[in-house]
Amino acid sequence: MGFLRVALASVAALWLIMLTGAAVRLTDSGLGCRHWPGCEKGHPLPAKDYHAYIEFGNRVLGGVTIAVALLAAVVASRTAALPRWAQRLAIAVFAGTLAQAPLGYLAVKTDLRWPVVAAHLLLSALLLAGAVVLALEAFSAVGGRLEPLVPLELRRVGLAVAVAGLALLVTGTLATAAGPHSGGGAEHVDRLWRLQPLVYVHAAALGVSGPGGVFVLGYLAARRDRSRKLFGLGLAVLGLLLVQTAIGEIQYRAHLPWPLVLVHVGLAAAVWAALVAFVTVLWRPPASFLAGRA
Repeated sequence: MGFLRVALASVAALWLIMLTGAAVRLTDSGLGCRHWPGCEKGHPLPAKDYHAYIEFGNRVLGGVTIAVALLAAVVASRTAALPRWAQRLAIAVFAGTLAQAPLGYLAVKTDLRWPVVAAHLLLSALLLAGAVVLALEAFSAVGGRLEPLVPLELRRVGLAVAVAGLALLVTGTLATAAGPHSGGGAEHVDRLWRLQPLVYVHAAALGVSGPGGVFVLGYLAARRDRSRKLFGLGLAVLGLLLVQTAIGEIQYRAHLPWPLVLVHVGLAAAVWAALVAFVTVLWRPPASFLAGRA
């Protein structure tokens, strides 16, 4: 139970850092602090400027996230019920979280060049996925685990949907890199290509991932008596994705106001985490997902 709480805290921190990192870019605060780890040369704390407060606040939260990831790795190594691969995954999540600090430094030093900023965000997404897998493994360590409830072929389709979901996240990140929210305020910041073609690529990625997810959900619907919780989790993922898609359409037609884009990014991270959880449960279901169990 102790590791489960720490693992859930790690998931929450990694989701929140994706949200605050997006807020830094969308409010043009990426260069609010031009030095690292302090804000300005000779002044470690931010001045009375909201751009500096937003950027520095994101750095502080990054430090908290590193501490939580370190705690998760330590507790995982001392949890005998966890398999060795899960303990190693906890160490990898901590190492990746720690690597975000120099990557953030590099983003500032390169004046927010889009490949560095995009890598910063995508690494956060991969770390969030790892933390979700760890939390589910901790949940299974407490309550027990089942053999897979669906055939191997369907599990492979689910895995393909997760890969398509990652592609959706990547194309969304690239679309942001081509959009108006460069993160640097009045300063010129390098952008990737033009926005409209990348929006179409992003929409195409949704068109690829959507049918696979509907197919898996249809199978679970036909056999929902075996695991209503698994079917419910799939429905929750689909519901989040539909809300995310609607907000994406609204924000585009409204010319990308940053508060809507921030909601879009936060939902994207939530959809990604929920999708990873769903596919993980397809492969390694906790005992509580069996029909008739609480």
